[in-house]
Amino acid sequence: MTTIAISPRDVLVVVDVQYDFLPGGNLAVTGGDEIVPLVNTLAKRFANVVFTQDWHPADHISFASQHAGMAPFETIELAYGTQVLWPDHCVWGTHGAELSHGLDIPHAQLVIRKGYNRAVDSYSGFQEADRATRTGLAGYLRERGLETVYVVGLATDFCVAWTALDARAEGFATVVVEDATRAIDANGSLEIAGTDMAAAGVTRIMSKEILG
Repeated sequence: MTTIAISPRDVLVVVDVQYDFLPGGNLAVTGGDEIVPLVNTLAKRFANVVFTQDWHPADHISFASQHAGMAPFETIELAYGTQVLWPDHCVWGTHGAELSHGLDIPHAQLVIRKGYNRAVDSYSGFQEADRATRTGLAGYLRERGLETVYVVGLATDFCVAWTALDARAEGFATVVVEDATRAIDANGSLEIAGTDMAAAGVTRIMSKEILG
């Protein structure tokens, strides 16, 4: 097997490795804690690392608690499309919103916060769910001269997939390291995400293809 050589033009985007997505959190992803050591190991191969961080007000529109009679994982229609309703999670200023202290990536250069607009959810590190409001990540990567985006983190079928899809739409070569992600898999979401990423030209690999 040929090992992928990571170059100074590559960036590792670590998506939403926060306590509310880890076991015991309000929106825990099964096995989410298992990826942290692997993410740390992968990050050592990259000169460039970016974090994304879900960062919601307590009354965020995506929370089921804000909609009378609705339960988590049900859906509603909003101005920008179908919205999955979630348990309250990653509320700014709470422990659940913090990046895991298990992350040991001191050379990470940027934290992109997303979902802070009460009226719009935000899965992708590049733009919010209205598909119009930008985070600035694409411009940052271009100004840094970065070309290939490697994506790891939580959850595979939502924030990881949306970040990867938007990276491709912005013209970056995009790679998801599958064993450094974990999925929620609500209502077939993992299969849908896989199909969408394949159609968009997102490459999916295992970490051994980088680490050897």
